[in-house]
Amino acid sequence: MTAVVDHSPGLDDVPAAVEAVLEEFLDGKARTGFDADLRQFTELLRGLLGAGGKRLRPVLCCCGWLAAGGGDLAPVVPAAASLELFHTFALIHDDIMDRSDTRRGHPTVHRTLADRALGRPDLRDAERFGVNGAILAGDLAMVWSDELLHTSGLSSARLAAARPVLDAMRSELMYGQYLDLLVSMDLDSGLEASLTVARYKTAKYTVERPLQLGAALAGGDEQTHDACSAYGLPLGEAFQLRDDVLGVFGDPGVTGKPCLDDLREGKHTALLAIALRQADPAQARTLRALVGDPRLDEDGAAVVRGVLRATDALDTVERMIHARCRQAVDSLDRSPFPPSVRAALTRLATAATVRTS
Repeated sequence: MTAVVDHSPGLDDVPAAVEAVLEEFLDGKARTGFDADLRQFTELLRGLLGAGGKRLRPVLCCCGWLAAGGGDLAPVVPAAASLELFHTFALIHDDIMDRSDTRRGHPTVHRTLADRALGRPDLRDAERFGVNGAILAGDLAMVWSDELLHTSGLSSARLAAARPVLDAMRSELMYGQYLDLLVSMDLDSGLEASLTVARYKTAKYTVERPLQLGAALAGGDEQTHDACSAYGLPLGEAFQLRDDVLGVFGDPGVTGKPCLDDLREGKHTALLAIALRQADPAQARTLRALVGDPRLDEDGAAVVRGVLRATDALDTVERMIHARCRQAVDSLDRSPFPPSVRAALTRLATAATVRTS
C-alpha cells in the first residue's frame, strides 16, 4: 500500500515527502512472508536510500507536474518516489561495473554482501556471492520502482500517458551504460563519444525524463515536453560533467566516494578526452601509462591531475559546465512553464552544477 501524503507539499517539502513514501513502502515489504535472508534485500535498499542523495529526480518530476498544470503535488509524490528506487537500481549496478567499494561514504551493496559472506563457511566464493547478490538487489529495486509507480493512486489514463517516457528513460540508461563500457576500453574514442555517454547515461535519465514524466502524469502537451527537453538535456550534460570533475578532483570526505576509482577504471570522460586532445607527447604518454592502472595510488593520481590542469582540460570542462547551465536556464524564458516553476528550475540548475558531492 502506497503512503498517503497527509498535506499538500511544496517543492521544498518533496525530499521529505519522498522519504516518507519510501519508508512506508519498504516497511510493507519487510513485513511480508520472506525469511530473514531475503529480508536482507529490503534492509540493503533501505540503507542505500537512507545514506544520502539529492532526490533530484523526484523534485524534477514534481516540477514537471507543476509545469503541466498538475496543481497539488500530493498525488504525484509516490510516482516521483519511484524514480528514487529506479536510481537505486542504477547505482547498485553501476558500482558493480565500476568495481567501487564505497558509495555515499558506506560500503557498496556488492561489497557489503561479500563481507557478510566471509563469515559463512557455506558460501565459499565471497566476492562472487557479493556481486551476484547485488545484481539481484538492483533488479529488485527496479521491479519495486515499477510497483510503486503503478500503486501510486494515479488514474490508469495518467499512467498510460507516462509509459512512453518511462520506457524511453529505462532504455536510454541501459544504452548509455553500455556505451560507457565501450568507450572506457578506448582512450582514443574522443570527446564526442564521451558526451554521447553523458547524454544517454545521465542527461536524459537525470533531468529530461523525470521532468517529462511529471508533465506526462499531469497531462502535459507536446510544447511542455519539448520545453522539458530544452532545459533538461544541457543541464543533464552539465551535471555529468560536474560528476566527472568530482570523480577526479573531489574530496572523498564530501562526495562519499574515492577519487581514484574513475582513474583506475580508465573511465573515458570529457575531462580525459580533452586532455588527450591537447596534450603534448610526454603528457599523453603519462596519461596512457597511469589512467586505467588498477594499482594507481594517490601519488600517481596527483600526476594525472597535474596533466589535466596543465592541458587546460579542467578549465575547459568548467567552461562547458557553465555554458550548458546557462543554455538550460535561458531556455526557461521561452518555455510555457509558470513563473514559480521557472524560478525553481533556475535554482535547481545552480544546485546541480555548482556542487561538491
